[in-house]
Amino acid sequence: MRSPHIDDFVRLTTDIPELALIRGEIGVVRSTWFAPSVAYEVEFHQIGHDYQTRALLLAEQVEVEEGSLLGPRDPAPETVTAALIVT
Repeated sequence: MRSPHIDDFVRLTTDIPELALIRGEIGVVRSTWFAPSVAYEVEFHQIGHDYQTRALLLAEQVEVEEGSLLGPRDPAPETVTAALIVT
């Protein structure tokens, strides 16, 4: 499996209860961090919420979502909730 790149859709492989994110949710990679280890800033749009959640995730916490099942993204809502998680 290839490494995620910016604007790739990725699937969460582990729960992150502090952010109410559940394994299997789809997010979009917004940036890549390289120090002290490789991590990905991923933006999630949860159903029923009018805001985004961003998490800083390690490579083993995400997998690239291949295929064309995902349509074009809607414009992002104005309110942003940011959080950094590295485990």
